[in-house]
Amino acid sequence: MPDRNTPTRLELSPIVAGLWRIADWHLDVPARVRWIEQALELGIASFDHADIYGDHRAETLFGEALKAAPALRSRMQLVTKCGIRLRSAQRAVQVKHYDTTAAYVRAQVEQSLLNLRTEQLDLVLIHRPDYLMDAAALAQTFAALTREGKVAHWGVSNHGTGQFALLHRHHPLLTNQLELSPLALHALDDGTLDQCQQLGVRPMIWSPLGGGRLFTGGDAQALRVREAMTAIAARCGISLATLAYAWILRHPSRPHPITGTGRIEGLREAVAALDVQIDAQDWYAIWTASKGHAVP
Repeated sequence: MPDRNTPTRLELSPIVAGLWRIADWHLDVPARVRWIEQALELGIASFDHADIYGDHRAETLFGEALKAAPALRSRMQLVTKCGIRLRSAQRAVQVKHYDTTAAYVRAQVEQSLLNLRTEQLDLVLIHRPDYLMDAAALAQTFAALTREGKVAHWGVSNHGTGQFALLHRHHPLLTNQLELSPLALHALDDGTLDQCQQLGVRPMIWSPLGGGRLFTGGDAQALRVREAMTAIAARCGISLATLAYAWILRHPSRPHPITGTGRIEGLREAVAALDVQIDAQDWYAIWTASKGHAVP
């Protein structure tokens, strides 16, 4: 049974488009608009950002597209993150650190609203667990920004079970954005995905293709996984990427994988996984290849 503190659901699209690398795609504004339109046509309506992505430029690049085609905003959900302060001479930061103080979170939310040319953010995540976080104070900041209509829902990213539980106790969290791929299995064992099921919280999954290592990695783990997955993908008549997304989607926590590609074909491969149901033996064959040994 879902936890009583679980917030009213925000319906993210089954596949979420990640904008971490948008600055590297070198798209002009019309091309960015067309990319968004094509993503929406594929059923990808949720777009994942962070204030620091693209050297603090990613949100602005996306916002320029929304300014050029404002009607698109009503067809999507905007997700962003804050809480990481990168070292920068322009920003008076001497050491990379985390910041979840009220003043900083408010400032970053208001900047994201400006960057993304929107009046409300659908979902804001605390990017990394802040060792100095005052959970009660942060929850008050969440509540204030929600009352003001600036943020509809809150969540976290990369938080452990205790860190999630602490903040969730003070304010309902919609999601925990976690790393999971056939090459990164820790979320299966550290309790975070179990907690998501316990609370009825659907996780978001970053780097589902292992940052490209699934295709090009030359290390022993990548080679084992690629060999096993290539055989399964060929038997299923799907691409390696589609199989990787399907492997993630097979988990009962009902995760939302996040893409990282500017290629429309890459988005199609992700969406294709929604029609693939791999059986338990194939799922565990991939797990076994990743671990290098059978289950106990």
